[in-house]
Amino acid sequence: MKIWKKLTIFALACTMALSTGLLFGCNSKDYNTIELNEVTHSIFYAPLYVAINNGYFTDEGLTVNLTNGGGSDTSMSALLTGSADIILAGPETAVYTDQEGVNNAPVVFGQLTQCDGSFIVSKEANEDFTLEDMVGETIIGGRAGGLPAMTLQYVIESQGYEIGTGENQINLRTDVAFDLTASVWQNDATVKYCTLFEPTATNVVNAVPGSQIVTSVGELSGSIPYTCFIARENYLSEHSDVAEKFLKAVKKAYNYIVTNDSYAVAQSLLPSFDGNTVTELQIAVEQYIKINAWSSSMAMTSESFDNLMNVMLNADIITEKSAYVDVVDNTIIDKLNTEAA
Repeated sequence: MKIWKKLTIFALACTMALSTGLLFGCNSKDYNTIELNEVTHSIFYAPLYVAINNGYFTDEGLTVNLTNGGGSDTSMSALLTGSADIILAGPETAVYTDQEGVNNAPVVFGQLTQCDGSFIVSKEANEDFTLEDMVGETIIGGRAGGLPAMTLQYVIESQGYEIGTGENQINLRTDVAFDLTASVWQNDATVKYCTLFEPTATNVVNAVPGSQIVTSVGELSGSIPYTCFIARENYLSEHSDVAEKFLKAVKKAYNYIVTNDSYAVAQSLLPSFDGNTVTELQIAVEQYIKINAWSSSMAMTSESFDNLMNVMLNADIITEKSAYVDVVDNTIIDKLNTEAA
């Protein structure tokens, strides 16, 4: 867990500061205004943006201020320091803080996505792509310790391939900052492949002649809890009504997506992606619908959590599994699902 050593030290320091009141100067916060930090900005999180743009949060009496963390460690740091009330990030971040014994621990209270949302992009078109084509090649696959890199490693190794720099191995690079992946891939002649989320994947392919999205990592990996809403224990206990309204709005957005055509969904997403056309957004939405990206229940099951633990163990990021009940709290989402039944 060396990659998370810096975050761990910071997390413990922040916990101590919180316990002595050093990080908060007053208690005048309006809790109907939610500071939300997302790990990155992607159509993979479409229900969130539809909830914002269609006014579903407003309908619940909430104001959501959205910030792009640009990485799971940054998002978790925002939660630990109190600059974010809720984060949208990989559940592995809550596992790390659980295993470090952070007080007032961050817990998953809603699951947004249920598979890997990245796509493998190649500098050369290949309609018959298989993982065999990456042997002897380099792929940028996310940051070390992050779920994208761990999932890709799991996919590669579960299909019998080795990771390394040898000619019969696949060189998986995890040293590139998340938001710099496309740029490094495009400018480094030694890198043939990378993994990107939408709409970045489509944007890059449109900008680089001959390149192609060759496969979906989500289709290769199968079901895994990938991106979740995470808050600290005291926030959920003291402001459960706010968290419930928040999840209710997101679930309403999910229902909008699955009951409307992709063009209508793209129109709802447009204010959050003003650098893209409706057609580009529509294509990306269809990509994610195809791989069944979003969780309909938004409740993380113990079975899917165990899948996450196996992926993390396979990556040698952790040496033992966390307990499901220590990382996941489905109390609020279970209530909403029961009321909707």
